[in-house]
Amino acid sequence: MKVLNALLLSRRPALAFVLVGLFWGCFAAYIPDLKIRLNVSDAIFGLLLLCNALGLLSSMWLAPKIDNILGNRGLQIGTALFAATLFLPGFASGAFTFGLSMAIVGAASGLVDVLMNARVSELEQVHKRPLMNGNHGMFSLGYAAAAVVSGFAREAHVEPGVAFLIVGSLILGLSSCLEMKIYKSPIAKPGSFSYLTGPILLRGLIVLVSFMTEATVETWSAIHIERTLMGRAAEGALGPAMLGITMALGRFFGQSISETFSETKVIICATCVAATGAVIAALAPTPVLAYIGFGTLGLGVSVIGPLGLALVGKYVPDHLRTEAISRVTVLGFAGFFLAPTMMGLISEVQGLRVAFLCAALFSLVSIPLILLLSGFSKG
Repeated sequence: MKVLNALLLSRRPALAFVLVGLFWGCFAAYIPDLKIRLNVSDAIFGLLLLCNALGLLSSMWLAPKIDNILGNRGLQIGTALFAATLFLPGFASGAFTFGLSMAIVGAASGLVDVLMNARVSELEQVHKRPLMNGNHGMFSLGYAAAAVVSGFAREAHVEPGVAFLIVGSLILGLSSCLEMKIYKSPIAKPGSFSYLTGPILLRGLIVLVSFMTEATVETWSAIHIERTLMGRAAEGALGPAMLGITMALGRFFGQSISETFSETKVIICATCVAATGAVIAALAPTPVLAYIGFGTLGLGVSVIGPLGLALVGKYVPDHLRTEAISRVTVLGFAGFFLAPTMMGLISEVQGLRVAFLCAALFSLVSIPLILLLSGFSKG
């Protein structure tokens, strides 16, 4: 009931999370087809995905200004712009056009990411309760559903461009429901408050590590199942789908435990679970065991990013919240595109099994970061 009530309180940004998840779930399922069409190596494909980060980072820096200009219709307009760009990667026929299209999609996605997280953070302060995990759980639900459906679409030989166009049209239609009131406090006088960079940076690094770990599965799980474990297209799509399903469960459950246990304890336990899942996926001899690994990783990593973003909202005053979340989101969401690049480079040299083992090791970095933040706060 806590989860349902939280989603009711934040229903408009929750819908935005679902809509964004629909595209990225579809995209993850179609990655093997996109890579085959481009006919590039793992390393080059990983670098092309980095183009997404260039667009994403640029728009995230501009998001606070755009937010002030668009006002109550910001989330609605941002989501509609996002929908209008989604057909581009599916129809790209070469490496250059694919990279350019991913930069455009990244810019639109980055804007929506900042706006919807800022709206949830505002609602958390208004209602005095955590809402972030539930909303990120809705992203995971949309992501998982789209990945499963897209797997069957691939089996039916539906082209990526057609699939992305259908998803974009659905998102465009539903974006009309996203106008919402913005809760702002009076702007403080200059110099009356300035938040410390250190705690914000630590929160951002926690989100970065979490999203990088998540992105390894989103981008490379389908290829790992189809190429390393010789699975079919529908079996490959179940890799990102399993991630989305368990992340949704973890985030909905995390909505309750975040009201009971400290962020430090939750993040440490969740990190250990995520690292274990990455190891299982790396060493799996069959697709079924790989699904267990991806699901375990999703369950663990699910709560870390939302908790990091929620910590930012609690740390800064109302009039600086969008700016602070934008800065942390710039750092954190870069992980969605740095991780695929790193995985591609490692896979090119050592294979995807070693790449996923490296992802397991990297995920453990969240533990010293949260301990350092806890010590910083006490100090």
